[in-house]
Amino acid sequence: MNRNTMTAGTPWRHILRFAMPVLAGSLLQQLYNTVDAIVVGRFAGEAALSAVGTTGSFAFLFLAVALGFSAGNGVVVAQHYGAGNEKEVRANASTGILFLMLLGVAAALAGIVLARPAYTYLVNVPDSFLEQTLVYFRIYAFGLIFQFGYNIFSAILRAVGDSAATLYFLLIASVLNIVLDLAFVAGLHWGVAGAAIATDIAQAASFVAAYLYMTRKYPVFHFQLREYTWSGARVRRTVRVGFPIALQLIIVSLGLTLIQRAVNGFGQQMTASFTVGQRIEMYLNLPCNAFQTTLATYAGQNIGAGKMDRVKTGVRQTLLISLTMTICISGLVWVFSGGIINLFGLSSQAAEYCTAHIRTVAFVNIILSMYVPLFGVFQGANHSGFPTIVATCALSMRVLVTYLFRYSAFFGYTIIWWNGLFGFGMGCTVAWIYYLSGRWQRNALIA
Repeated sequence: MNRNTMTAGTPWRHILRFAMPVLAGSLLQQLYNTVDAIVVGRFAGEAALSAVGTTGSFAFLFLAVALGFSAGNGVVVAQHYGAGNEKEVRANASTGILFLMLLGVAAALAGIVLARPAYTYLVNVPDSFLEQTLVYFRIYAFGLIFQFGYNIFSAILRAVGDSAATLYFLLIASVLNIVLDLAFVAGLHWGVAGAAIATDIAQAASFVAAYLYMTRKYPVFHFQLREYTWSGARVRRTVRVGFPIALQLIIVSLGLTLIQRAVNGFGQQMTASFTVGQRIEMYLNLPCNAFQTTLATYAGQNIGAGKMDRVKTGVRQTLLISLTMTICISGLVWVFSGGIINLFGLSSQAAEYCTAHIRTVAFVNIILSMYVPLFGVFQGANHSGFPTIVATCALSMRVLVTYLFRYSAFFGYTIIWWNGLFGFGMGCTVAWIYYLSGRWQRNALIA
């Protein structure tokens, strides 16, 4: 088994070297999501852009399951890898792949069946673009199995220290998605259906690329069909670590769905504006999310090697880097907000909403960079339940203030983007109290 651990050497160098491909991969993913929105907005109209955008929060519910359980399996693999136990690395990877693929099939079926009641009653999509929303999401749901497969392959590769590989897979998906978007939406005028088909094909390509890379570069993960083994004990271990991560993301999804419902209540122009604003907001969150992923592997490997002091050093250095990068990106977004918004073909009223939105979150989302990376430490130390608590507190606060103040004289509709100040402020406070208490160090190793 090739050794590529982060248990020796200067922490920040290892962390930055690992995080940069993750960050670049996430950037590519956001770029093709952005291009998707630009193409749909310019060539299919504002109603189509609203339809694609309003699917995001409920769609993330399924992705939350994929991300959570694949991350849980990745933590288990990382700890055994840090301890040098090749047999358990292979066995847990095999079971994790089977488990995630089965979940992917179930998610695809559930998405197709639940689409209409979810978007009609839960998200409260206006009739003006409800049918377009359903067309997009049902086609998109077919591709969930590829997303689940891609995420488990990526999690296993990150667990053995190979974060650069995900960059290659996402590059393939990004370029393919952009080309197909232009062909299907701009060229063939297939509207939202074309955008969904392009996404599914791109996801399938990244799934195949990830599988081929993993099995060919790492002999330990080269399984014959009969060598894939199902172990109830290993599934339970993955679930024990991954369920709190998935639950955290599910709570985020449900909270964002309720916020999306409030957004839809202000009409199509606000929904289109919010779609664009969310796309841009994701760029602000790239550093803290990349460092959360990095610290989960870093903490897992170092805890497996018994180096707890090294974990704490890495945390201090990572948070400084995360904060610095986020401030720089926020400054760029603030300065170039007008030019960025013009790319999406929004109406003048929607563009006005969007400008206020992204300039506000460019300030508010700096708070995330000061605590979200800590979630990776908690996950790597088998305290992945605590980020769920933090996410619940933050999202509950955001939803609460949104519904309390959306028609108030002071905030009005602007609470849609100011709610993060309340939610993220609470999340930051709770996360730091727990980290400084040291309770995350208890029972850090998987038995």
